[in-house]
Amino acid sequence: MSAGTRPPQLPEDRYGRRGDREDDRRLKVVGAVCGVLLLGVVAWLGGTYLIRETKINGTVPTFQALSDTELQLHLAVRKSDGTAGSCTVRSQGENGAVVGVADFPVPAGGTEYDAVVSLRTTARGTTAELLGCTPE
Repeated sequence: MSAGTRPPQLPEDRYGRRGDREDDRRLKVVGAVCGVLLLGVVAWLGGTYLIRETKINGTVPTFQALSDTELQLHLAVRKSDGTAGSCTVRSQGENGAVVGVADFPVPAGGTEYDAVVSLRTTARGTTAELLGCTPE
């Protein structure tokens, strides 16, 4: 290059403008709106899950096989006052086959319900699994 020549210039508007602030601002606004909507959906799903789960929850802390046809278990349920429902419990045998399933009613009074219940089985039960509790 000689001292009198300039470096080649790209044609104007052929490759777009660099540093377009308006497009950057629009992209940031769209991203922020999408982020707020996503947080709203996650909060809504979490809230409905918590509301559904706090109505009635149960556990089976202990169980004992009394015979080949009976399993005794402790059913502990936490619930909202005035909520009645039922809890489904299943037992499996040594080979993993289901040997007993039953629904046990939960009365409406109080916020806790503890009971020792008997589950009839077709063979010796080696597990007592709470499948879930549903409000009425």
